[in-house]
Amino acid sequence: MEKKKKEADAKPGIGAWFKSLEAEFKKIIWPDRTSLIRQSVAVIASAVSLGFLIALLDAIIKFGFGFIIK
Repeated sequence: MEKKKKEADAKPGIGAWFKSLEAEFKKIIWPDRTSLIRQSVAVIASAVSLGFLIALLDAIIKFGFGFIIK
């Protein structure tokens, strides 16, 4: 009885870990070229838009503080 408990508590080896990792990688559904390009363009456009918005707000706040301080 005690032998079975020790076998159940034993950690699987590194080989089992790599096999499960390989099995998980086989489950991944990679996007096709067109959807990858479309999603990449969307991410880049939103990042540039957000950067522009932050720069604009920074300029407005900087102008407002400059107006108040002078």
